[in-house]
Amino acid sequence: MSRKEKPQAKEGRRVTPTIQNRKARHDYFITESLEAGIALKGCEVKSIREGKIQIHDAYVRIKDGEAWLVGCHISPYKNQNTFEPYNADRERKLLLKKRQIIKLGAQIMEKGMTLLPLKIYFSKGMAKLELGLGKGKRLYDKRESIKERDADREIRRALRGERE
Repeated sequence: MSRKEKPQAKEGRRVTPTIQNRKARHDYFITESLEAGIALKGCEVKSIREGKIQIHDAYVRIKDGEAWLVGCHISPYKNQNTFEPYNADRERKLLLKKRQIIKLGAQIMEKGMTLLPLKIYFSKGMAKLELGLGKGKRLYDKRESIKERDADREIRRALRGERE
């Protein structure tokens, strides 16, 4: 399978997109990652399957022994039949074990540490959120990351040129 091809679904199944937060990896050093479930409404799940979600400004807040996803925007599902008011920017509860929440709460209390959503995907029909514990990068750190990425790209190009 070439790089440009999308994975094919089995007959009768849709391939759901994986939504990634590239800004988080650019702005933070990610030290640890873990998987969490999200408490969603039915129309929100359908919107996520269509890729109508934005997580680039989202973060996780821990309050009262529960983890909450804040700043995540899920657009309303276009074929929704209910007339209930829909809040696209509401806080959504994350499904984590109590022990994990306590551990993450202690790590967030450290200076400069924050908990960010890295990507959203579906696993066995359930929406999952990959969380990353990160420390903010300074401007010079971002420049270093860009230099490293460009150097790696040049090495790959040179190696690819040798093969041909």
